[in-house]
Amino acid sequence: MTIALERPVGTTDPITLVDPEVMSRLVRRVTTDHAEISNQTAQRIIGQAAAFIAASGKEPGRNLVPSELVDYGWHAFILHTVDYAAFCERVAGRFVHHVPTDEEEQTPSSAATARERTVAAIAVAGYTVDTELWNSAADCNQCHAGCHDSPKSG
Repeated sequence: MTIALERPVGTTDPITLVDPEVMSRLVRRVTTDHAEISNQTAQRIIGQAAAFIAASGKEPGRNLVPSELVDYGWHAFILHTVDYAAFCERVAGRFVHHVPTDEEEQTPSSAATARERTVAAIAVAGYTVDTELWNSAADCNQCHAGCHDSPKSG
């Protein structure tokens, strides 16, 4: 008995999920916020953020986490709320919320496990994983207002 997958594991370039006009806006945001990142790398980051959002939307409650670099792309997308909401609805069928982890939930081993779980979920969802962008999990435990780069409020 052969089981055919709807989409072979890890074969779709997730950059194709993002409208070119939206991609251009998001690349500009990433490179403005992170001057050390090139346009080409920013495009790769947005692609992996798109795959992360799509996989997260299909795996609710699975606690998937972005890498530090992919988090830059996710945050750029979230800032463009109209584009982000439409994208979520199209790829996940629902809005994918940014829910930061509590400080006591974040340990180095749990972060590594969550990153591995996330990369696997992206591949199973059918998207190519750009492994160079998944070296470290994002530190989302200092968030207020759901933003990794936000300062703590007093």
